[in-house]
This record gives sequence, C-alpha cells and structure tokens, in this order.
Amino acid sequence: MLLVKDFDDYELIDTSMGYKYERWGKYFLLRPDPQIIWNHGDLLQKYKGKIDAIYYRSNTGGGHWENIKSIPASWTISYRNLLFHIKEMGFKHTGLFPEQSINWDFMIDKIQNSGRKIRVLNLFAYTGGATIACLSAGAHVTHVDSSRGMVDWCRENVNSNGFQGENIRYIVDDVIKFVEREIRRGNHYDAIVMDPPSYGRGSNGEVWVLEKNLNYLVEICAQLLSENPLFFLINSYTTGISSTVLKNLLELHVNSNHSGIISCGEVGIPSSSNSLVLPCGIYGRWECHE
Repeated sequence: MLLVKDFDDYELIDTSMGYKYERWGKYFLLRPDPQIIWNHGDLLQKYKGKIDAIYYRSNTGGGHWENIKSIPASWTISYRNLLFHIKEMGFKHTGLFPEQSINWDFMIDKIQNSGRKIRVLNLFAYTGGATIACLSAGAHVTHVDSSRGMVDWCRENVNSNGFQGENIRYIVDDVIKFVEREIRRGNHYDAIVMDPPSYGRGSNGEVWVLEKNLNYLVEICAQLLSENPLFFLINSYTTGISSTVLKNLLELHVNSNHSGIISCGEVGIPSSSNSLVLPCGIYGRWECHE
C-alpha cells in the first residue's frame, strides 16, 4: 500500500465507527467513510469542542453539513507548492482527495524528468488535483469532466496557482464521446490519467457504469497515446474491484503496444494519533522504462 506523507495542510487524526476526524488547514471536520467498520471510541465525544463541522448521513440518501463553529464557504490549503480551494460539498466531499497526493508526486517526477514537453489527458478530472500537479511540472493538460461546476472549480485552482492559460484546455463533456472524437481528429497524448466513478452521468445524460464501460474506455484511450508515452494512470474507489483488474486492463490495452512497467495496489492515509491506516481506493500505473 502507498501511504500519504508530508501533506502538512491535511491530517487524518482518528477513525472509528464509520467516521474520520480530519484537519484541513486550520479547520477540523468529522466525515463519514464506509470503510471504517472498526470501533475505536466515539469520535464526537473524544474530540468534543475540537470539531468545526460534521457531515451527517441521511437515512433517505445524501446528508447535510452542520457547522458547529464559524467556518468559511471556501478556504485554501497547500500541498508542497500547490494550492487548492476547499468547500463543504454535498455527499460529504470537500473538493479534494488528499490520498491522490501520492499520484501527484509520481506524475510530477515523471514529467520533470522526461526532458520534453508532455501532453496530458485528465479524464473525470473533477476539481483538478492531477491537473494542477501536471501543470506545475510544465505539462500541457486537457482537463475533461462532465460537470461544468467542477471544471469551473478547477479553473479557480489553476488561477490561484498562477499557471499560464495556454497550457490548459478545459472540456465539459462525456469522457467516452470526447475520446472517440479525439481519435477521429488524430490527436495524441504522452500521458493519460483517469479517476472514473462507480456510476455517473455525462454532460448530456450518458450513463457511466464502471464495470461495463471501463474496459472500453481504456482500450480507446490507448489509441490516443503518442509514439513514446510517459505514463497511464487509473484510480478507482469502486468497492469490490481489485487493483489487479486495473493492472490487467493496462497489460491488455497499453503494454501490448508500448513496453513498460506496470504496478498496482492500494493507497491509504495513516492516522496521526495511532497506528491505523485508512484505505482510500486502488491504482494501476503503466510507465515507460527509464
């Protein structure tokens, strides 16, 4: 398992009974997480007076935030020299997945050591964590997400980091339709990143189901790779899917034409108050030989 480290503005403090207690900058949040089935005490009582906001699940789906203390509508945290806007969102989210800092470091290192200008395609790109990382390393990024709100949020993050506008292209579209058009246009990319959801809808109501659609997406994305690709990264939070599944997809569709190194596994965040680790999804990576 790859573990998050050196993320000074984010801290997973404790986990118990379906909840995680975290620090985001100077604000302390209590949020649900279905992976946390262990009992390590009542976090609400354990950290009473030290919680700024709690997200409560609803029995009918979704949930709501309850701000115990004054908390801004938006605030900024940093990872190394990168800046990200954080907000209380529906469905318990904050607009950033800190465990992905592991992959940000990987991408930055690969791009900076490539010695050439790298074109990156970021699919299901959300608020742009991977986009910001790749831009910081000097890459050109095509950022694709079906939600205009998420793309606008990425634009905020890009502007806050002061990156040049000519190095990024924002696309609001269904990812499969976009990739199919890029193939017809003859466009190619040196690196591809994707963070597909278990289930979702495209910009025009297209239905995405990971188990049904991921194989096809990886297959057609492989057609967009340049002659000398740098990396192909798949992240997933879908429960029940093994990281070996991602490895197999990369072996079949990428490594068959571009010999490289494939790795896969879990990512996790260690708790700062004890020895427990919170698993936070899986990854599969293809990367070129050094």
